[in-house]
Amino acid sequence: MDAPLPWGQPADRQTCPDEDSYLWLPLASGAACLRYFGATDLRSAPTLIVYMRGDRDQSLTVPWAKIENNTRQAQDARAALLSRRAGVPVVILARPGTYGSSGDHRQRRRMAEEFAPIDAGLDVLKRRYGVKHFVLWGHSGGATAAAAMLTLGRTDIRCAVMTSSTFAYLERWRMRRGEDREGPSTPKEIRLAAAMYDPLTHVKDIVPDSKRTVYLLGDPRDTVTPFEFQARFADALQRAGHNVVLREESGIPPGFHDLRGDVGLLQASKCADQRSETRTN
Repeated sequence: MDAPLPWGQPADRQTCPDEDSYLWLPLASGAACLRYFGATDLRSAPTLIVYMRGDRDQSLTVPWAKIENNTRQAQDARAALLSRRAGVPVVILARPGTYGSSGDHRQRRRMAEEFAPIDAGLDVLKRRYGVKHFVLWGHSGGATAAAAMLTLGRTDIRCAVMTSSTFAYLERWRMRRGEDREGPSTPKEIRLAAAMYDPLTHVKDIVPDSKRTVYLLGDPRDTVTPFEFQARFADALQRAGHNVVLREESGIPPGFHDLRGDVGLLQASKCADQRSETRTN
């Protein structure tokens, strides 16, 4: 029987071999081991779609064996399905602290704890499989991670597809409480936001690339990650001279946060298909 993947554990070199599905990352801030899943031949295409899921708070207190699809077999099967639908290889990259990746998921949206390991993990994937270009596709917190990768100066991102992404953390928290977004935040929130990395404030660090397009897809009715902050990020990109598309999509009630029709996958597959990009640009 396929063993359940661990959550919230420290990096351990003994359980992180140099083989498929594992990324050992000896970072200056501390070693990390990220897990990724992809059942197809990752050497079959120069462009790789990397998918990052949203936050998984509800799974943090659940026994590992009871977390849905929390095995390598299940995750590989999901990646294989996405690859078939996209027509190009898709890798599911587990964010730190989830689905076998080391770290604490509660420390997300921080540079050392989340974004630096993901950035280093992409470098290892690139070397391991000869990847020339990435299409980063993320949902919610995973979309914010994709945005962070852009701000870290990467030049190998052909396209970034962000569905229901989150930015402007303090304002978002105030709005979700039903308070004035311009009003005061609690001392705890101020400390928490200060420890986080918001890609919205680092747009200036994105390397110009006329061949790259950033897609932000969301529902204006989203009650989890307000659409206006997604629009603000798109506007900042546009003002900085980057190619960006902001598109309203239909979300699933009652929160309108998860989008209908797998629009993220569809857009990512179009980005990965260079022939399609050539026809439409």
